Amino acid sequence: MNRAAVSLSNARPRAVLRPLAQRLIAIIDIGSNSVRLVVYRGVVRVPPTVFNEKVMCGLAKGLADTGRMDEGTMEQAIDTLRRFAMLCADMQVDQLSVVATAAVRLARNGAEFVARVKRETGLDITVISGEQEGYYSALGVLSAMPEADGIVGDLGGGSLELIRISNGKVGDRVSLPIGVLTLRNQTDLPTPQAIRAQVLEALKNVPWLAEARGLPFYTVGGSWRALAHLDIHLNNCPLRIIHSYRMKPEALGRLGKALSSLDRKELKRIKSLTERRLPNLPVAVAVLETLAGHLDIPLIINSAYGLREGLLFDSLPQSVKREDPLLAACRMEAQQEGRFPEHGDALMLWMDPLFSDGESPEDRRLRQACCLLADVAWRGHPDFRAERALESSLFGNWVGIDFRGRAMIGTALYACYGASIGERYGPIVQPLASAEDLNRARAWGLALRLGQRLTAGTAKPLEGCQLIRRKGQLVLALTEEYASLYGEVVDRRLASLAKHLDMASCFEVIHDS
Repeated sequence: MNRAAVSLSNARPRAVLRPLAQRLIAIIDIGSNSVRLVVYRGVVRVPPTVFNEKVMCGLAKGLADTGRMDEGTMEQAIDTLRRFAMLCADMQVDQLSVVATAAVRLARNGAEFVARVKRETGLDITVISGEQEGYYSALGVLSAMPEADGIVGDLGGGSLELIRISNGKVGDRVSLPIGVLTLRNQTDLPTPQAIRAQVLEALKNVPWLAEARGLPFYTVGGSWRALAHLDIHLNNCPLRIIHSYRMKPEALGRLGKALSSLDRKELKRIKSLTERRLPNLPVAVAVLETLAGHLDIPLIINSAYGLREGLLFDSLPQSVKREDPLLAACRMEAQQEGRFPEHGDALMLWMDPLFSDGESPEDRRLRQACCLLADVAWRGHPDFRAERALESSLFGNWVGIDFRGRAMIGTALYACYGASIGERYGPIVQPLASAEDLNRARAWGLALRLGQRLTAGTAKPLEGCQLIRRKGQLVLALTEEYASLYGEVVDRRLASLAKHLDMASCFEVIHDS
């Protein structure tokens, strides 16, 4: 596969590029259903998004009947691309990539469209193959979920890509010319039975799928994301975030019924269920139901990352790719928002004797994320720092984390700022993690609260301080050099942590031998 053909190109002369951490990288994704511009900041593991706009152009409309893109949809797409080109110029993006997928790839007038875009907007489009599209979509999923093991399905307007992922690598993949628009715009009425037959017929020619039966299925694409939003609405899920949201295959039947029975005004109030998206959703349900039955899928996991994030991830140095996406993002947040960014790592080492015994690898990384984020709310009003810390961790744009992890980090940071989950946040947090998990997270937060008050957020004093478990006592031991840091407020916070752990508190001075 020629991956170099879709590498990010320079939009500014190399001599005036911004430093790596500040570089603006733009990707224009010309899909079969929508045209989207996303601008990211920084050549980093998880770059923040500084701009994101999507226009539903529907380039695949009529493609199944005529083999050509409709003139009206092409006109709308070119108008959109003209706007996007001007925005990129005004933002002075450092690197720009423009990629087109199934509609432009399959249409007989695809080359004409590419040439016209170049002539009227100045944008150079790279039309990627179905194999490339699948590769980058799967790579995007892995960039956000490094431990993912299963099948990625990317359903667009003009095609469906299926890709095997495991051990952090992209494996077998196939691109099938069945998308929500091509299926919906058939001459015959696209009944669920007809869609099922077409999907099953296409799957006959994909032998490697037989070995992937019974594995989780990771969904990519706007139509499947909209279904997840609908499921969240029907379940009254307390955390309305798509990434890592999980559904059982049995939920699909209820989604299909809801699409046909719920009032259209109510449906349009649900995120992503726009007027132009709604007609595609029964098709998306039918495709996913067929795949779930054929592949014996036990769990459907939604991914907010796909093609664009895969392109970005592929361009990163290997050393950056190996970074944990959650911890890398937390470290960046700490550097930008914290008073003493180095304090997070020092707190982690200081807390280890108290929590590391029997701690799972996943809980350890969550605790490290808490340590890195412990100081990010200090700019907030003193009366609302706890809320700011909780909301940023619970609702933040994080990846590499599930709902349980969000709840635990949020609970820990809320405790770090002196609050406990109560009536306001209990209904959101408590369904996401077990009582044992939240109790453990609160202990992390109380330890962070103690460590921050003891040292005022600096790292050096923690080198002369130890937390020790000893026969029902929680001992805070300070060297003679730092013994004067112990005071009334520190004593109260030590006692609070000890009480939560069902221990007595004790202070000791470590004398030089």
